[in-house]
Parts: sequence; structure tokens; C-alpha cells
Amino acid sequence: MRVLVIEDDHALAEVIAEGLGDQGIAVDLAHDGLTAAAKLDIAGYDVVILDRDLPGLHGDALCQMITERADRPMVLMLTAASAPGDRVSGLTLGADDYLAKPFHFPELILRIQALARRKPDARPRTLHAAGIALDPIRRTAVRDGRQLNLSVKEFAVLQALLRASPGFLSTEALLEQVWDENADPFTNTVTVTVSRLRRKLGNPPIIATTPGVGYRIA
Repeated sequence: MRVLVIEDDHALAEVIAEGLGDQGIAVDLAHDGLTAAAKLDIAGYDVVILDRDLPGLHGDALCQMITERADRPMVLMLTAASAPGDRVSGLTLGADDYLAKPFHFPELILRIQALARRKPDARPRTLHAAGIALDPIRRTAVRDGRQLNLSVKEFAVLQALLRASPGFLSTEALLEQVWDENADPFTNTVTVTVSRLRRKLGNPPIIATTPGVGYRIA
């Protein structure tokens, strides 16, 4: 899952990004509306966390722009404006959910996961393929009844491959979905992570590699 956090409070944005990253979510940051609009044109996001009172381009205008996109991300407004009227106006603009500041971080995580499941092209909650059952909410992965002890990145790579199955994901696509915009496209981190994941999945091997194409669950 990839999330764009649009928040002009730099300290809060970093806290949110760090917390989401600990959950294996790829996070990009924007601190004003114009930067956010540019990032939305470049990358595909599952969920956008949107502050309303943004410099450059107000969050309300940005929300309306997002809702007009053909393949739009889900929008969670995260704002200090907490009166019932503020919530109604935010949802009227096209936001899919609304959470007032201050907030409890576990609730934010659950709301993001719920929005990702509601996205039109989202897969069912539990992903199944090749004897694997992966539950993103409980953060459990099982192969043929055997619990898999995966790192955050290994879990996220497996989730991305299961979501794409039976199709391929290129190294670049995995970098975009599992890491973030700061990932070095020339790094071997994807190769290393997939290699560790293969060992933990055990035999028979189920991650196939096609040079020049990418990886898939065989």
C-alpha cells in the first residue's frame, strides 16, 4: 500500500510517516497543496491523508481535484476542524473519511486499511495464492498451515505480489509500492528482500522471476 500524507505541520507529518512505515506502508510527504498536486500526477496512491488548511492550494480545493480523477485514491481528511459541520462539509467535498486532531494512531491505521479495502480495485481482505493466506489487518501470513515470521518489508513485498497475482510486478513497481519516493532505483534492496522472503517461504519455491519482467507468485 502507498499513502500520501499532506500535512503542513512538518513534525506531525514525520510522526505519521514513521508510524505508517513501521506498518510496512510506503509513505510520501507533501507540506503544501501545490507539491501534493504534483506528486499525485506522478505516483499512484491507495490513500491520501489530507489536512484541510494547507498553504499554496487549500485542502478543500485539492480534495475536489482528487475526486475528479479517473483512478483516484481514497481520501482521509485529518484536520483540527472537528465540529459536526466541518465533518459534513469535508465529506460533501468528496472525502471518504474524516478524522479530527488530536487522534489515536491505532485508529488512524485502521481507518487507512479500511479505506484501502474500499478502493474500487482493492482485493478481498485476506489474500490467497499457492497455499498462502495473508491477512493485512492482523498482519499474519501462513503457508500450508505454517506461520511465516516475516519482517515488515518481507510482509509488504509478499502482500504486493499476492495482490498482483497471477501477474508480474517489476522491481520498479515493488519499489514504488513497498518503499517510497526516496528509494534508490539502482539499489539491490528488492533483490535482497525477495531472496530472504523466498527462504522463509520454503519449498517448493513459489516466487518466479523473469529477467526484464519481474516477479510473480507462480
